[in-house]
Amino acid sequence: MSLPIPSVQLYTLVEEFRADAARSLDRLAAIGLRHVEAFDFVGRPTEIRAALDASGLTAPTGHAPLLSDELWTPDGSIPTPEPEAVLEAAAILGLSTVIDPFVEPVRWSTLDGVTEIADRLNAVADLAATYGLNVGYHNHAQEFLIDIDGRSALEHVVAHTDERVAVELDLFWALTGGQDVPALAQRLGSRLLAVHVKDGFVPAENPFGVDADRTVTRHLDQRRPGEGEVPLVEAMQATDAVRWAVIEYDRSPGDVFDDIAASYAFLLEKGLAA
Repeated sequence: MSLPIPSVQLYTLVEEFRADAARSLDRLAAIGLRHVEAFDFVGRPTEIRAALDASGLTAPTGHAPLLSDELWTPDGSIPTPEPEAVLEAAAILGLSTVIDPFVEPVRWSTLDGVTEIADRLNAVADLAATYGLNVGYHNHAQEFLIDIDGRSALEHVVAHTDERVAVELDLFWALTGGQDVPALAQRLGSRLLAVHVKDGFVPAENPFGVDADRTVTRHLDQRRPGEGEVPLVEAMQATDAVRWAVIEYDRSPGDVFDDIAASYAFLLEKGLAA
């Protein structure tokens, strides 16, 4: 199997991208990146596609809500577009896989809730296929609040969804959820399309418990790869299924472009991406 391909989640540079998308993408290209993971694209896919094309970049994956009527963000909840609008925008942007980035913790806290998530993923996978697209799910830490039949709720969903439904494993948040991250990556097997390459020191308490104080996510201690406690190398070497190594910082520790460049260099120097 070939090594994963580097990418970067545009949420990492959300303020810079909103201020000047073209310049931000040019700076990513200058680092050596050729791919990005789209964010907040549904309202302006044509504009973003033009900026990507001008910078010589593509967006094979992107984050957008597919499973919720409203979406939590650190700045408050926002209403979500209909799945059809998401998928139409994704097709314009040139995505291959649309990844749902977040489902509320309360829905991950019961068997009924987890079953409903799996059912909705299967339904949206069918819908996405009519647009020539695939779908996936990106974890935080609420997917590990409960076990069902001896496995995490996330793994229960994987077991009860179509093979077309991919997983993007956020390594930092999986560790926050108390997981043996390399073992989890190995168990996910061929369903593991992408990982979020993210290091740091996890919060003392899971900020995505049902009644947790999520404001602590504004003060995360995230570091450049190799400077925190997330077993990035071991996790990425535990499987050969990953196609995309997506750089992300929820809270960049320094200059965001310098931090992205450091992550990119880490992936190449460790032989984790090519």
